Amino acid sequence: MDSGFPIDLVLFGLVAAFLVLRLISVLGKRTGFEQPTARLVPHPLPTAPIAPVIDAVAEIPARPLPDPSSPIGQALLAMTRVDANFQPQRFLDGADAAFRIIVMAYANGDRVRLRPLLSDDTYAAFEGAIAAREAAGHRQKTDIRSVESVSIVQAELAGSIATIAVRFVSDQVNMTMDANGTILTGTDAVTEIADVWSFERDLAKPDPAWRLVAAHSA
Repeated sequence: MDSGFPIDLVLFGLVAAFLVLRLISVLGKRTGFEQPTARLVPHPLPTAPIAPVIDAVAEIPARPLPDPSSPIGQALLAMTRVDANFQPQRFLDGADAAFRIIVMAYANGDRVRLRPLLSDDTYAAFEGAIAAREAAGHRQKTDIRSVESVSIVQAELAGSIATIAVRFVSDQVNMTMDANGTILTGTDAVTEIADVWSFERDLAKPDPAWRLVAAHSA
């Protein structure tokens, strides 16, 4: 995103089938989304968000990429042939930034920031979870302590449509509380969470944004 997250391939189509199931299972279970699928604690965010450009993240430690000779490596190579600007390493760094932004925006109920990062179906699932949480008078408190691992676990190219699945292993504190601050779900203890998020983008189009189209527990 332009907001300090120089991630070239604008955050992949950030989340879909997962959202409906993921928001209820993953988000609800370990990320403190157990209640009407909710996350993060409300922190003021820019009012005019721009999807993170997954390709310009600076100073992020190198992350291992799939073997070039493997099926995944070959799929990534094929993507570079369709879009010469696509770089797997920068994409992976951008995915890391996107993960943090989405998790926090969901917890904060920041629909404006979420909208450009998610596919239509994924956004509908997130928005529905946020609305349910608000109607119940609940709030989500989430703190991402660290993202220990970010790796590409699947990649495929169908025509010009690229889909890349990324596995995130993070340490988080997640709690859903009622209006009085009573913890309804989650805990204030740090919990390791493993998720797989799938991002999608049409490489033939000038729009470099990748959007989340699916997610599930790993």
